Amino acid sequence: MKITQTTLPEVVLIEPKVYEDSRGFFMETYQKDTFAKICNALEFIQDNHSRSIQGTLRGMHYQIQHAQGKLVRAVVGEIYDVAVDLRRSSPSFGKWVGCNLSAENKRQIWIPPGFTHGFYVLSDWAEIIYKTTDIYSPENERIILWDDPTIGIEWPLIPSKDILLSDKDQKGKNLSEAEVYP
Repeated sequence: MKITQTTLPEVVLIEPKVYEDSRGFFMETYQKDTFAKICNALEFIQDNHSRSIQGTLRGMHYQIQHAQGKLVRAVVGEIYDVAVDLRRSSPSFGKWVGCNLSAENKRQIWIPPGFTHGFYVLSDWAEIIYKTTDIYSPENERIILWDDPTIGIEWPLIPSKDILLSDKDQKGKNLSEAEVYP
């Protein structure tokens, strides 16, 4: 696997070695010892699968308790995936990084606990699979607005498409009002 640090040092892009031939391909998407080094020996305890249509923007989600690290990949279609550092004590607090994940490029992104996460669907539809390091805890879920001007995420929005947001994502908070990590 090729591991590349992003502009946020704890967030890494992972490119698996892909073995292709006339029958298709094989790749290793998770190997415990390799990932223990990347995510400081955190263990994954939950897998999630999400399907969304083009123009859907999901996020920016995090949990103030039961903070989740996430290993995210697109298995169908293409998304623009974003992480924002919400650790007030971090020199990169409020900074973001984004990258394209697709079934074609087979990249994964590791987003550690202490970050918020979201994605925008670029293809007709997309399916993502992600592993988490803690359980889903709805009572601890928080949402930062996807378009918070102080963060300034540069989403590659499709001009002819309305942005599709859930009711709860529309009610997110700006970073200045949000509960964040120490």
